[in-house]
Amino acid sequence: MITRRRFVELAAASAALVRPPSIWAQSYPAQQIRLLVGFAAGGNFDIVARIVGQWLSERLRQPVLVENRPGASSNIATEAVVNAAPDGYTLLLAGAVNAINTTLYESLPFVFTQDLTAVAGVVRFPNVMTVSPSFPADNLADFIAYARAHPGKLNQGSSGNGTTQHLAGELFKMMTGTDFAHIPYKGASQAITDLLAGQVQVLFEPLPASMPFIKAGKLRALAVTSASRAGTLPDVPTIGEHVPDYEASGWTGVCAPGRTPPAVIGTLNAAINAGLTDAGIVKRFSELGASTMPGSPEEFAQLIAAETQKWARVVRRGKIKPA
Repeated sequence: MITRRRFVELAAASAALVRPPSIWAQSYPAQQIRLLVGFAAGGNFDIVARIVGQWLSERLRQPVLVENRPGASSNIATEAVVNAAPDGYTLLLAGAVNAINTTLYESLPFVFTQDLTAVAGVVRFPNVMTVSPSFPADNLADFIAYARAHPGKLNQGSSGNGTTQHLAGELFKMMTGTDFAHIPYKGASQAITDLLAGQVQVLFEPLPASMPFIKAGKLRALAVTSASRAGTLPDVPTIGEHVPDYEASGWTGVCAPGRTPPAVIGTLNAAINAGLTDAGIVKRFSELGASTMPGSPEEFAQLIAAETQKWARVVRRGKIKPA
């Protein structure tokens, strides 16, 4: 039996398939667009979504409503977009967490890499590896040597089990042959508090959360997790400078339901990319420690596929389960 909701979805999908691309390009958007965020207001995802939403509203001349649907590590918001009509009016601000969840959760009601369509990448966020000033290692090489000499004696804190921060540490252990325990918290502030108190010895937390403590001399930055150095910490090396091929930055991008017409995807991609090259928006993201990553839908889809494979290896090898 086909429910009314399913009938509407099928009808929308059929309309999307038979409607000529030129018509979509001319008529889209004709109404409000919803941009769903899988986390509560105030965090990095929410801030990025509101910057993107404001730009799209001005560029497309239609309101873009940022809708927070927190829960299940973004899976609730993701499922809502997967089940939405493929017409370009319901979008998801996706991120590295979605790539991780593909393997972390054993029975999701959707396949992230198949049931959503990549629209455009937005930004990358580096994490920063920090220790307390009293820790007996002044640089990354010394930390690795110390950790190898004291296997199982150190604790890594993180914003939660299965987060990009947690897996940044797991990847680090895999690639350096070190071993330390993982202590999950309910957010960066709690993890940083316990690092300051000596309850944990190392964090791989987002740069914006850690920066005030680094500037105040309360935390020592050993390295950033991104492929290139952070503009806000130019003297701090990347982990990859000492551990070749290491990279574990967070990222965000926009996705649409599967079967969304290519003309709609193209319109959204062009509008987002225009914002990512706008000097004002680039500056706003830079102040957050993020770098923009404009590109085609195909390039963003390739990033999603590569990240999904990379984190699948880490999750399986570390036998990581959701909290």
